[in-house]
Parts: sequence; structure tokens; C-alpha cells
Amino acid sequence: MTLCLVLLLSLLAACSKGNDASSNTPAATNNQGGEPTEQTEKEVKLTFFNTSAEVNEVFEKLFQTYHELHPNVTVELIPTPIGGAQIEKFQSLLASGNPATIANLDAGTILQYKDSFLDLESEKAKYEGLTKPGAVDGALLDGKFLGIPWTAQGYGLLYNKRAVEEAIGGAFDPASIKTRDDLEALFQKIEAAGKAPVMIHGADWSLGSHYLGLAYSLQSANVEDNRKFMESLQSGEVKLMDNPQFNGLMDTFDLLKKYNARKSDPLVADYNKDSADFAKGDAAFYFMGDWTWAVVGPLEGRDQEFGVIPVPISNNPDDYGNSQIAYSEPKLFAIDNAGSTPEQQEAAKAFIEWMVTSDQGQEAIISQMGLSMPYKDVKVKGSNIISDAVSQYVDQGKVMNIGVINYLPQDYWAKTGAAMQKYLVDKVDRKGLADEVQEYWEYQGRK
Repeated sequence: MTLCLVLLLSLLAACSKGNDASSNTPAATNNQGGEPTEQTEKEVKLTFFNTSAEVNEVFEKLFQTYHELHPNVTVELIPTPIGGAQIEKFQSLLASGNPATIANLDAGTILQYKDSFLDLESEKAKYEGLTKPGAVDGALLDGKFLGIPWTAQGYGLLYNKRAVEEAIGGAFDPASIKTRDDLEALFQKIEAAGKAPVMIHGADWSLGSHYLGLAYSLQSANVEDNRKFMESLQSGEVKLMDNPQFNGLMDTFDLLKKYNARKSDPLVADYNKDSADFAKGDAAFYFMGDWTWAVVGPLEGRDQEFGVIPVPISNNPDDYGNSQIAYSEPKLFAIDNAGSTPEQQEAAKAFIEWMVTSDQGQEAIISQMGLSMPYKDVKVKGSNIISDAVSQYVDQGKVMNIGVINYLPQDYWAKTGAAMQKYLVDKVDRKGLADEVQEYWEYQGRK
């Protein structure tokens, strides 16, 4: 009996050890290929606040894939409507004490609520190694790494290769446009061939943020210098009418106005029509960004080859801006530090890294969302030809960091864009435009 009892106790002990080992055995996934690697027993729920509302469904499928690979981690989408009151919803979640674990937000919004987000300094070196040069620096907010870049956008003068080459009767070398005079000579040839040289989209966001906003980034390649310029503009120490970058930019805008395909009715601002007409060659150039591929890509009967050149602002090819296109990371992934547990924060870091480095994440972002990623090891080939053209400038270091816009008031583009619209239709002259924009910034300085 004694011997039987000893054997029974030994067997029970062995079973207990086996059960313990089974419960603690890692079984999650590898970031790259989805093979089992590590999983903790504790279940973690993450919530994801998304302001890229047009791709809600793509994110939800990614969350499901991650849960299948990591059964202990559940990611739940907090959707927002396209063009809806997204920031108000984010604010209400924060005020209620129930903030999202991860938020996909504009950099300016993250900066506004910086005390509510986790400082990712411990992750910075890793992402500097993963991303293209300048990507992490461009994402810094007040010098802190508060948001992980996952997509990138560039803009300038897009060109329709067929339309340009048919008009000039030969191959087009985009590197040949180094100055404003170079651009005008090209426009003259295109117009002489019976083509519209360029399309200006007349919406306030395009004119106030993307075009006039260049003036704030053209002051220096250093974002902090550009911030000081904006402070001087708000205090009245700097006058736009005396600023060479502003005047050079507006001299080029006068050229675009002169050759604008929409000059008979420049404020219609039908984004889909403007993009489609450009894609079919009704205008050789288009002041716009690579995001327009969402319209251009699926279009039937469009042309096949597109590219981008910088907006030249002077006749000195060495001036900053003449060989750089505007480039930024418009959205960042930030992790909550106001109501999330340490376990949730660590799980959020792992999930974000998986999204930007795994085959599944890159496939979703590049192929399904149609976006460009500022990462070195991108294994997925996208269909966005314009993004590919932007990437060539990025790889050569020929980009303008427009990060100063992250520090500007959220209504700046609408207010200054309205002044640009007046200038576009000749309701104000150069001085009138400068005065209206100056008044807006000095008002901001008095607030």
C-alpha cells in the first residue's frame, strides 16, 4: 500500500508539472511570417481609435488576423466617420477616463494632447533602424517620440508623362526643371501644342495648407528654425511682404494661375473631376499629392505613367525648395498613457511593430489602403505609381520637412485658404493677400 501511495503521488506531481508547463508554453507568432513564437497566458484587450475612417474595414481585418496569431490579444476598433467630429469623439473618450489604448491621429493632435500619450523614447532607436532616413525626426513633437510613423505622403507638381511628352514631342526629363523659368518654358511648349499645362485644385485645404503652407517650411531645412519664423510672424516682427520665400512662392503661383486649366472657373474645386481629368491627360501637370491615387488608380481609361517634380520658387537652382518635394508623415500611432495598464502598453507596442513590419501588415497598408510606408524593408509592392515617384526623392534625400505644420492652429488652412481663394480669382492683389494672412497670424499671437 505504501509503495502504491508513493507511485500515485509521483504520478500526480508529474501531471501537475506537465499542466504548469503547458499553461506557460509560448505559442504566439513571429512578427514577419506568422509562425508561433511567444504568448502569455494573460488576456489583454486593446482599443484602437482610428481617424483614417476610409480604411476602417482594412484595420478590422488586421485586428482579426493578429488575434488569430496571438489569441490572448484582442484589438477592438473605435471607428470614426469620414469627415465627422473625430477629434470631439477622441476628447470625449479622454474626458470620460476611458481613452483608446492606441490612437491613429494627426501629429498636431498628438502634440495638443501630448501629456496623455506614452513617451516612446525606448522604441526610438529601433524605429530609426527600421525607417528611412528622416522619418523618425519628422515625427518628433517638441523633441519627443510620441507617435510611430506608419505612412508617408509627398506632394508637388504631379505630371502625366504621356501628356507632357506628346506636347513637347520627345522624352521628358523631370530633372530638367530646376527653376521657375524652366517651368514656364515647358508650360509654353505644352500650351502651344493645344494642351492645358497645369491644374490648380481650388479648395481651401489645397491652397491654404499645401501651397501657402510651403512658405512656412521654405525658410529653413530645420523645423525648429521654421517654428521661430512662425513665432516672429505672429509677433509682427516678420512681414510676409518682405519675405523672399513667400514672394518667390507667390511668383510661381502667378505662373500656375496663368496656365491653369480651370482659370475660367477656378473655385469649382471638384476633387474627383480634377484628378480624373489630369489622369486622362486633360492637363499635363497637377498641383496635388500622392493621395490622389485613390481616385486615379481605379479609373478606367486613365494614362499609365505619372511622376512628380518640386514646385520651383526662384531662378536659382540651388535655393532650398527648388529640388525638394514636400514630405511628411500625416498620421502617427500613439499609445495612451492616461488610462492604459502597463500590460496594455506593452501589448500595444508589440502590435504596432507587427503592423508595420509583418507581411500581413504591409500588405494591408500598401496594397489594400493604397498608402506608402517610410520603411526600409518593405516587402510588398504597391500599385501607387505616384508614391513610387515620391519615394525616389525620399531615397535621394531630396525632401522638404514640412513638420512645422504640426505646431500650427488647426484652422490655419481654412482661414488662410480663403485668402488664397480670393487671390486665385483676383479679388485681392499680392499685398491684400499678405495683409489677410498676416492679420490671421498676428491674431493668433495675441490669443
